[in-house]
Amino acid sequence: MGGISPNVLQLAVGAVQCATRSGAMARPRTLTVIDYSRPSVEPRLWVFDLNGGGKLLYRELVAHGRNTGENMATRFSDAMNSRQSSLGLFVTGDTYVGNNGYSLRLDGLEPGFNGRARERAIVVHGAPYVDRSLAAAQGRIGRSWGCPAVRDEIARPLIDTIRGGGVIFSYYPDDDWLARSRFLNGCGNQSRT
Repeated sequence: MGGISPNVLQLAVGAVQCATRSGAMARPRTLTVIDYSRPSVEPRLWVFDLNGGGKLLYRELVAHGRNTGENMATRFSDAMNSRQSSLGLFVTGDTYVGNNGYSLRLDGLEPGFNGRARERAIVVHGAPYVDRSLAAAQGRIGRSWGCPAVRDEIARPLIDTIRGGGVIFSYYPDDDWLARSRFLNGCGNQSRT
C-alpha cells in the first residue's frame, strides 16, 4: 500500500468507521492518511479512494508545523499561534484562493487536539518548500505554520480529489491523543499502535 504502515492504516480505517457510525461525519469518498512519525524527507501522506475499492491515488511529501520539529515531528498542538501541526480526524471543506494559493479548509473533529483547525486557518495548500531537492540539501523539507502543505505541482489535483467531505487522519504515536481520542476509543473495537 505505497509504504504506509499497516497498523496506522488500520487505526485510520477504524477511526473513520467510528466517526461515521457515531454520526460525527458522513461516509467519506476519500481517506487521506498523514503519518507524522515518519521523517519529512519521506513520503508520509497517502490518499485512498474509498469508492474505488481503496485504490491508492497519491503518495506524497507533506510538511509539518515550524514548531512541531525539524525533520522529525515531535510536538503537536491545537493552540492559536502555536505554529504546530495537529493530530486526529479532519473533514475537508471548501476551497479558496489565499496567501498560499489554492487551498482547502479543514474542520477538526477532535476538540483538544484539532477542534480549532478552522479558526487557526489550518488548510491543505501547495508550498515551494515541499521539495525533494530541498530535502536532500538541508536534511528536511520546509515547514508550515501548522498546515499539511504539499508540493505545488500536485496541490490543485490533490485538493480537488479530497475536498468536500473527504477525511484526513493525522497520526503520531502521542500517548495523550491515543488514550483520549473519541474515535480511537469510543467504538471499542480498535487496537492502538
